[in-house]
Amino acid sequence: MADDFDYDLFTIGAGSGGVRASRVAAAHGARVAVAEEYRVGGTCVIRGCVPKKMLVYGANFAEDLEDAKQFGWTIEGKSFDWVKLRDSVQADVNRLEGLYGQTLSNHNVTVYDERATITGDHQVTLASGKVITARYILIATGARPMVPDFPGNEHVITSNEAFHLDAIPQRILIAGGGYIANEFAGIFNAFGSKVTIANRSNTILRGYDDSVRDRLLQISLTKGIEFCFHTEFESVEKRDDGSLRVKLTGQDARVFDVVMVATGRIPNVDGLGLETIGVATGRKGEIVVDAFSRTNLDYVYAVGDVTDRVQLTPVAIREGQAFADSVFGGVEPYAVDHSCVPSAVFSHPPIAAVGMTEAEARDTLGAIKVYQADFRPMKNVVSGCNERSLYKMIVDAANDRIVGLHMIGPEAPEIMQAAAVAVKAGLTKADFDATVAIHPTMAEELVLFK
Repeated sequence: MADDFDYDLFTIGAGSGGVRASRVAAAHGARVAVAEEYRVGGTCVIRGCVPKKMLVYGANFAEDLEDAKQFGWTIEGKSFDWVKLRDSVQADVNRLEGLYGQTLSNHNVTVYDERATITGDHQVTLASGKVITARYILIATGARPMVPDFPGNEHVITSNEAFHLDAIPQRILIAGGGYIANEFAGIFNAFGSKVTIANRSNTILRGYDDSVRDRLLQISLTKGIEFCFHTEFESVEKRDDGSLRVKLTGQDARVFDVVMVATGRIPNVDGLGLETIGVATGRKGEIVVDAFSRTNLDYVYAVGDVTDRVQLTPVAIREGQAFADSVFGGVEPYAVDHSCVPSAVFSHPPIAAVGMTEAEARDTLGAIKVYQADFRPMKNVVSGCNERSLYKMIVDAANDRIVGLHMIGPEAPEIMQAAAVAVKAGLTKADFDATVAIHPTMAEELVLFK
């Protein structure tokens, strides 16, 4: 690389996408620097999917301890210590943050622990005042929770703060119908909170197949989670005892100990200086990029949630890898395929999906075949739990190709990871039928559809 600039690549944001892009670019021989104003690791590692999954594990024990009785186990004196779990989770977050920093250091990536702002062509300025030039600039600043505007919104928390609560609330209101709302509803419910979900529509988990989201709603209601549909905040008032008086449209005022909003996420672009050099943004503030993650300026790229394409950590990592390989790897530039991306909701029980829903397939393909397995897992039969799992396969009737898989039940995300490979590869229903089942498992239902 030429020495016209201080660095060949300057990355703003050290989340999953930014770290992957930076270390791969450095491995290709580029001189790389990263600026991160908060903590290396980004949303996923610090305040997102990793600590949340640890809380899910902790919450699962609540049901496991009950189920154990019918399997012959007597567990006396059981109790739950939220602070112990919270601190254990944060200790592991600290460990992972250190590993991410070590990865950058091992690849000779310079890390600036401060905010960076674009202040000119090929130029960023750090909060300390240091001016740095770079041949390429990569923006990987992710997204943040969106807090609606209403009187008293300063009293609510988001998923960011949920990991640091001093105690489990007796009564918690969670606003939103997406995966974050439903995941935390399951977590707090398992820990003993009275959970209420308030949603402005009558649909949870928009984008997932109707059958699995309806099943989650039924199971959640059975577990004691309350849903208030077609409602929005009018106001939140903090009372003298610290509790919160909440008025929702169409509802009587009620009192909660904690109010959490999970009403969507917005790209982190405020104060980045995008307007200084004319980087194009979309309606929600997202940075507009092409298939190769390039903005309207040929030296500025963006990956991950700040582009609002598919807001998933593995997608950001792939985008960062593709960017680094394409720009610095001496290979033919390549783009990430954003189609047929598998996903999961770590609710109670979890949901996993890949490909088209039944409704999408009917609209797109017309003639389809739908196979379902609605069953009670063996463990639930012995434990006395009536909760049922649902697996669903969507097949293109014209060629027998599987175009969608949707599951709700124990370990659904673990099962889906391997099944998603088959869907992505274009395998057919006949290919699944020809595969011998592993018995007894829940996963065998995927090759036994009739």
